[in-house]
Amino acid sequence: MKILIATSELAPFAGSDAFGGAVAAMATELQARGNEVSVVLPFYRSVRELGASKSKKTGVKFSVPLGNGRYSCEIREGRAPGGVQVFFVDRDEFFDRSGLYGVDDRDYQDNAARFTFFSKAVIELVRRMEPSPEVIHACNWQSALVPVLAAEAKLAIPTVLGAQSLEFQGNFWSYDFGLTNLPGSYFSARGLEYYGSMNMLKGGILLADSVVLPGPRFVSEVQTPVAGCGLELVMRENATKLEGVTPGMAVAEWNPATDKALTKRFKSADSRAVSRRAEWQKLGFANASHGPALLLPTAAMLSDGLDLALAAFDRLVEGGAQLLILGAEHPEQTEAIEFAARKHQGALVRMSNPDDGILRRAMASADAIVLPSAVQPDAKILLQAMRYGAVPVAIACGGIHRVVPPIDKNGAEGIGFFFYESSVDALVGAVRAMDAARQSATVWNAIISRAIGLDSSWAASAASLEGIYSSLVARKKQRSAA
Repeated sequence: MKILIATSELAPFAGSDAFGGAVAAMATELQARGNEVSVVLPFYRSVRELGASKSKKTGVKFSVPLGNGRYSCEIREGRAPGGVQVFFVDRDEFFDRSGLYGVDDRDYQDNAARFTFFSKAVIELVRRMEPSPEVIHACNWQSALVPVLAAEAKLAIPTVLGAQSLEFQGNFWSYDFGLTNLPGSYFSARGLEYYGSMNMLKGGILLADSVVLPGPRFVSEVQTPVAGCGLELVMRENATKLEGVTPGMAVAEWNPATDKALTKRFKSADSRAVSRRAEWQKLGFANASHGPALLLPTAAMLSDGLDLALAAFDRLVEGGAQLLILGAEHPEQTEAIEFAARKHQGALVRMSNPDDGILRRAMASADAIVLPSAVQPDAKILLQAMRYGAVPVAIACGGIHRVVPPIDKNGAEGIGFFFYESSVDALVGAVRAMDAARQSATVWNAIISRAIGLDSSWAASAASLEGIYSSLVARKKQRSAA
C-alpha cells in the first residue's frame, strides 16, 4: 500500500517532544511491513542545519492561494533512518525560524497561515505524485486541514486524522478562515467554526474518513466533558469513525538490557530484587523498606488521582510501603504533599522535574507504577514501566486491558493489578494484592519477566493502522464502483 503521512514533526529532523519520534517509528514500521511510505514535513531551520546531505531539491515547484495572495514553495526530498522517503515543503518565510511553533513559550502569531499553507502544499504534492498515494494520514491540528482540503478537492483518496491530543486544536480567530480559500459553508457548525473561531482539529475530525486516537480507552473518554476538551459533542457525533490504536514505543531507546546505567545491576532475576532495593534507596529514601516500592507519575493522571494516592498512602505506609512522586503537582496540592512527606518521613519522596535518566532508574527500581486516575494513564509510560520491570497497579478503564494483561487469581498469567472504583479501599486492596504476589519469588519473577517481555514495539500498532487503511481503501473502491 502507498501511504503518505503529513506531519509537523519527524525525528531526527524536527521534534518538540516524543511526537516526532512516534511518527518516525510509525513510518518505519509501516514500511517494514511492505508498504511504500512517504512523509511530508515543513523544511524547518532544524532540517537545514542538519546539512545539505539530508535533503536535495526535486525541481518540483508550485504556488498555492493563501487568502488574497499566492505563495510559492519548492519540494525537497530526503531519507529518514530506516529508508523512509521524506518530502520537505520549503518556504523560508514560514519555516526558517528558530522554533517549530513559537519561541519563549509564545506561539508565532501567523501559525494559522503557516500550517494552512503547509496543508495546501500537501494537497498540491499529492496531485503531482505518480502513482498517487492510496491513503493520506494527517497528524494533529497542524495537518488537520488536509482532510478538509482533500474533501473539497474531491480527491478519491481516503484520509485519516491522527489526534495524539485534544488539548491542542489549532484554534484561531474567525478572520483566519479566509486563509483557507474554502467556501463560506465550511465556516459553520458542520465545518471549521467553533464558537465563532476557526478550529482546525474540529474540521479534520468532521471531514476525515477515520480519526485515530492513542489507544482504545480514549475512544470512549474523548466523548466525555472531562477528556473531550470541548470537542466531546463532535466526537460523540462522529463516534463511528473513531479508532483507538495504542502507540508503540521506541524499544531500542527504552531497553534495560542495553541501558549502561542499569545492566551491571540487573544481571539476573535472582539478583534483581537486591539491586532494585539499592537503586530505590539512592533515589532519596533513607532506608530501603521491606514493603512495596511505589512509583506515582503525576503527568499520567489528573489531580484527583494524586489526592486518592495520598489518602491511600496513610494506610499503605503501615505495611512498609514507600512512595516516589515524579513530576509536578497542581499548586493547591503542594501543601498536602509536604504534609504527607513530614508525616511519613523517609517513606515519601517527590521529584518535581525528573529527567529521563531519573525516570528510567525509578521504573527499574520500583515494584509497581501506580495509576489511580481513570482519565490520564498514558500508554507510553505504562509500556516503559513494564519494560523496566515495574508492574502496573491501575484503576480499570476502557481499553486498558488491551495494553496491560490483567493478573489472574494465582498470578500465573497477566501483569497488571486493577481496581474498579475510585476509592481508598479499592486502591489499597490492589496494592496489597500486588504485594502478596511479591512475597513469592517464583510468582513475582514470573510476573516481572512477562512485563519485561511484553511486545511493546510499533509492530502491533502498525498492523492495526494497516487494517484501518485497507478497510478505508476497500470502502472507497466500493463507492466508486457503485
